[in-house]
Amino acid sequence: MSTPAYARPTRRRPPAHPASPLDPDETPRARTRRARRMARELAVLHPDAHCELDFTNAFELLVATVLSAQTTDKTVNKVTPALFAKYPDPVALAGADRADLEEILKPTGFFRAKANSVLGLAQALVERFDGEVPGRMADLVTLPGVGRKTANVVLGNAFGVPGLTVDTHFGRLVRRFGWTADEDPVKVEAQVAELVPKRDWTMFSHRVIFHGRRVCHAKKAACGACGLARWCPSYGIGPTDPEAALKLVRTPAASDTE
Repeated sequence: MSTPAYARPTRRRPPAHPASPLDPDETPRARTRRARRMARELAVLHPDAHCELDFTNAFELLVATVLSAQTTDKTVNKVTPALFAKYPDPVALAGADRADLEEILKPTGFFRAKANSVLGLAQALVERFDGEVPGRMADLVTLPGVGRKTANVVLGNAFGVPGLTVDTHFGRLVRRFGWTADEDPVKVEAQVAELVPKRDWTMFSHRVIFHGRRVCHAKKAACGACGLARWCPSYGIGPTDPEAALKLVRTPAASDTE
């Protein structure tokens, strides 16, 4: 097995007494410099990072992101072609037959609740926004099933407005990086926004998510095959032996199933 481009083995020793990843003695300036160095390295490690939901316009991305809750992007991408062929715009989706809609959404799980969300979403777009997806955070979060995470996905990838997507992977990694100790996504978003240049927020989010899927796994991080090891205070929570760690690294084809 060849070493993936994003896996750079290191021989750094793990800390003898792991402490909280967030160092209270690290100055804001030092944390910012470390964070930006890690962000630059993530760009090198994951040059293929991108939004893994398939879409052709803001409406499709908005619906797909709502459907991606508690399922994989891969599953959503299998469902949305049939969904958008039948309901290509908010007007069509707002008038969808519930039974037909639920049948299409069934593979994504929680399909009844998701049917409620996308029906309400489409109806709100028609009634309040003339059938157009708004390009402002303040408007997007008023739509059924849409929170800041979903809004940032849409703003960043469909409108080119920088946004930080604080999903499960993102939150886990920035806490491991020692950038924040907060669990609340809104607080995490605000704190990371102070560390990473605004112009980079959207792509940075994709890169962190890719790293979480491929290398820094929830249960066993591939520390010994991680290109961020030298700057990461959580180094050692997973195997540090390069060969053992490399076995945990997921290929792009495998990582999109998480």
